[in-house]
Amino acid sequence: MESRDGQSPHYADVSAVSALDEPARRRLYDFVRRHREPVGRDEAAAALGLPRTTAAFHLDKLADEGLLSIEFARRSGRSGPGAGRPAKLYRRADRPVVVQLPERNYELAGRLLAGAIDDAESRGESPGTALARRAHELGETIGAELAQAGEPTDEALHDALERCGYEPCTVDDDIALANCPFHALVNDHTELVCGMNLRLIEGLLDGVRCGGRRARLAPEDGFCCVRLGVTDAAGAAERGDSQKPAS
Repeated sequence: MESRDGQSPHYADVSAVSALDEPARRRLYDFVRRHREPVGRDEAAAALGLPRTTAAFHLDKLADEGLLSIEFARRSGRSGPGAGRPAKLYRRADRPVVVQLPERNYELAGRLLAGAIDDAESRGESPGTALARRAHELGETIGAELAQAGEPTDEALHDALERCGYEPCTVDDDIALANCPFHALVNDHTELVCGMNLRLIEGLLDGVRCGGRRARLAPEDGFCCVRLGVTDAAGAAERGDSQKPAS
């Protein structure tokens, strides 16, 4: 999924955290987050001993990065003609910011597992069946959103896998995945998590309409348990093209 400026949420979070490296900006963020009510520029500048223009610049930068939200209100409570312009106020944004390297996505795993439990109770199916279905549906939705117009390509598939945190790389004819977004869960729940990965990626393949690739379980140290190989039909077509005599 993309952020408002077209970059992935992971890199948007990296940018947001980087913005807090500036000392004055970090002090302003801490000041705002400690207040339940929204904070104005004058109030923040006076409390931290900063020039108003400096405080305004850094507060707006924090808002641009999604760390603060902005609202407007008249602090005097007056309204109508002569009441003056509403003040620009800041409060901590609700959006969580998380940076993990390598990238992990335990929130996604939690949402899938919670949904599977709900489905199992309401539909009477096993949690494993419900999880497999939900993972496939989510992968298909993500893949469809990222599908390129026209003929599906490995590039579109790489993009979809990258957005999910899998770090795809090419190994011979396969697409291997150098990262598992659910790594901490694998050792204790190998079958469950690997099955969830497989169904999620099968859904991605369906979503991007990539019929030339097939996902399979192929555990290997240093990689996610899933690999994407070339289908028999696609491989035969490539071999046929390579064997055609030059005209």
